[in-house]
Amino acid sequence: MTDELTAVAANRSFGGWHKRFRHRSTVLGCDMVFAAYLPPQAEAGPVPALYWLSGLTCTDENFMQKAGAQKLAAELGIAIIAPDTSPRGPDVPGDPDGAWDFGHGAGFYVNATQEPWAKHYRMHDYVVRELPGLVERTLPVTDRRSVAGHSMGGHGALVCALRNPGRYRAVSAFAPIVNPSQVPWGEKALGRYLGPDRAAWAKWDACALIGDATERLPLLVDQGDGDSFLDTQLRPDALRRAAEAAGHPLILRMQPGYDHSYYFIASFIDDHLRHHAAALKC
Repeated sequence: MTDELTAVAANRSFGGWHKRFRHRSTVLGCDMVFAAYLPPQAEAGPVPALYWLSGLTCTDENFMQKAGAQKLAAELGIAIIAPDTSPRGPDVPGDPDGAWDFGHGAGFYVNATQEPWAKHYRMHDYVVRELPGLVERTLPVTDRRSVAGHSMGGHGALVCALRNPGRYRAVSAFAPIVNPSQVPWGEKALGRYLGPDRAAWAKWDACALIGDATERLPLLVDQGDGDSFLDTQLRPDALRRAAEAAGHPLILRMQPGYDHSYYFIASFIDDHLRHHAAALKC
C-alpha cells in the first residue's frame, strides 16, 4: 500500500478544509478518489473521524456538497471521510448492460468472490482497512472511528460495524438497505458479486448478522415514510424485528413525509453527527 496522496481540490469551509485526494488502491487494483473534511481543530492535532458511505450512483461529492454537515462537524471537532462507492477506471468492469444499480457506483461494500468482479470489487476491505489506514497515516486523523451511510451506504455502514466489533465507536444510517438478500437491489448485487449461494449472502446482510453480533453498538436509523423505495427495497421493519429478536439496541425513527433524497439527510444530519461525536469523544 502506498501512502502517496495526490491533492485534487481544497476548499476552506467553516474554519476547516474540505479536501479531495486521489491514491492508488492495492485492494481494489485501481486509482480511487476520496474526500476529507478536516475541522479547524485538526490544525492543532489529530481528530476523530466519521466515515460516510454513500448510496447507489454516488461518489464522494454527493454527501460533501449536499448534506450540510461541515458546520456542525467543525463545531464538534470531528473529521468526515467520504470514499467513493465503487472501484472505477477503464480496467474495472461495470454492469454489462449499463444499468445504474450494479458495477460502477454500486460496489455494495462487499468483497466479491465471483469473476470478473473479484479482482476489483473489494469495497469492504477498502473502507474498513485500507482507506482508514491510509488516512490515519497521512492526515491529522486518529484511529477513533465511526461509520454512517445512506441507502446502499447505510447497508454498508451497518455491515461494517456488525462484522468488525471494536473497529468503530458508533454507527448510524439513513434509509439503509437492511435486508439485501431479500430485496431486488441486493439480490442482483449479491448474486453477481458472491454467486448463487444465499448462505454466502447472509454474511453481508445486517438482518442476518445482528443475531450473532458480539458487540452491541446502538444502531441509529432514520427512515422517511414518504420514501418511494420503502416497501420494495428498504423494509426497515425487518431490521426492527431482527434487533428485537437479538436484543440489539436500535433507534429506528420513521420521519413523516420525508423521501430518499439529500433533503432528508440534510434535515437530520445534525442528530447523527452528535450521536457520533458523543461516542468518538468518550
